[in-house]
Amino acid sequence: MIKALTERQNMRDAYQQVVRNKGAGGVDHMKVDDLLSHLTDTWAITKSFLEEGKYTPQPIKGVEIPKSNGKTRLLGIPTVQDRLIQQAMCQVLNPIFEAEFQTHSYGFRPNKSAHQAVIQALANINDGYQDIVDIDLKSFFDEVDHALLLELIHAKVKCPQFLLLLKRYLRAPIQINGKLIRRRKGVPQGGPLSPLLSNILLNELDKELEKRGHRYVRYADDFSIYLKSKKAAKRTGNSIFLFLKHKLKLPINKEKSGIRRPHNFKLLGYGFVPTYKKGERGKYQLVVDQKAWDRLKASLKAVTRKTIPMSFDERITRLKSIQRGWVNYFKLASIQAKIKKVDEWIRNRLRYCIWHHWKKPERKRKNLIRLGIAQGQAYAWSRTRMGGWAVACSPILGTTITVKRLQIRGYESMLNLYRRCTEN
Repeated sequence: MIKALTERQNMRDAYQQVVRNKGAGGVDHMKVDDLLSHLTDTWAITKSFLEEGKYTPQPIKGVEIPKSNGKTRLLGIPTVQDRLIQQAMCQVLNPIFEAEFQTHSYGFRPNKSAHQAVIQALANINDGYQDIVDIDLKSFFDEVDHALLLELIHAKVKCPQFLLLLKRYLRAPIQINGKLIRRRKGVPQGGPLSPLLSNILLNELDKELEKRGHRYVRYADDFSIYLKSKKAAKRTGNSIFLFLKHKLKLPINKEKSGIRRPHNFKLLGYGFVPTYKKGERGKYQLVVDQKAWDRLKASLKAVTRKTIPMSFDERITRLKSIQRGWVNYFKLASIQAKIKKVDEWIRNRLRYCIWHHWKKPERKRKNLIRLGIAQGQAYAWSRTRMGGWAVACSPILGTTITVKRLQIRGYESMLNLYRRCTEN
C-alpha cells in the first residue's frame, strides 16, 4: 500500500485536491502556492523516506476558532506537505473502507450529503418513529482512542510502513501558542485524514445499530436513533451509552443528549414542525432552526454595515455569496415568508449604505433630484434630522432606490434564489 500511496497519479490527484482546498500554512508557514516548487526540490528524498518507513510528520499547528455558543473549537492544521501526504493516504484508504460503511452514514462520503441525512430523519419521523434518542458525543475529535482506531484499520490494511506512517500522524504533537503538546488520543479537525478516520471508528456504532434493527441517521459525529415509544427510546439510549463508553471509549455530553420529540429536535440546522395540511395529521415538515437564522442575519449585517470601507459592487458580491450558500443549504425547508422579510431588511440596509456614502447634504440633494425627487422635497430630505436608518426605511429612498435599480447594480433577492433552487 505504501507504493500505492506514492504512486505518481495518486500524488498528482492529492496535489490538485490540496490546491483546490487552499487553507492556511502550518508550523513551517509554507503556503499552498509554494508547495509545487518545494516538491520539485525535495520529493525524491521524501518519497524514499515514505517507502522506507522513515518519514516523520511535522507538528500540527493548533488554532482555536470561535463557536456559535461562545466557546472555541481547536483545529489542528498540518503543514502543506503533510496535508498532501494525508490526502494521498485518504485516496488509498477510502476505497477499502467505503464498501464497509453503512447506508445511513452521510458525512464526508462520496455521493452522500447533509440533505440526504435530513430527508431520512424526516422520513423516519413521518413513518411514526417520533421518540428520538439524540446523543451528543463530548469533544469527539479530541477523544478518539488511537489503539482502537489502529486496530480497526489493521484488520483491513497489512502494510507495516503505511500503518507506521498513520500512527505517526495520529501521534504528531500539536503546537499551541508556541508550545508543543504530546498527543495520545484524538484526531484533530483540520487535516484530510480526520473525516475518514472518524467514519472508520463510528462505523462500529453504525453496525451495532444495524444489527439491532434500529432506524438511525449519522452525519460524522452527529447521530440520532428513531423509535416508536419513549420506553424503547430510554432503553436504547442507555444501551448505546454503554456501547460507546465501553466498546468505543467515547464519552457522551449528557447535558446535550436526551430523548426528544420532533418539535424539540434539531438536526444539522433544521427543525421539525407539524404540518397542518389536510390528510397529513401527525406528519412533520422541515423548518430552519432559529440559530441558523441568527447566524445568517449576523453575516448579512456584517457585510451591509455602513462603516465598512467597501465599494457597493464588492458589497453586493459578498452578499450574493452568503445568500446563495445559505439558500442552497436550507432549500429543503419552507422559508418563503421569512426570507421575504429578510430581503426587505437587506434592501433597507443597502439603502442606508448608499445614503451614508452620499455624506454631505448637498450631494444628497443632487442625487435625490437625479432619482426623480422634486427640488424642494430633495432639499428638505437632504437636511433632515432623521437618523440614517429611518431615512433608509422611509418612502423617499424606497421609491427612488427601487428594487429594480438595485437589481441593475447586481442585487438579487433571496426569494428569487430560493425559487430557482427549488425548481431545479
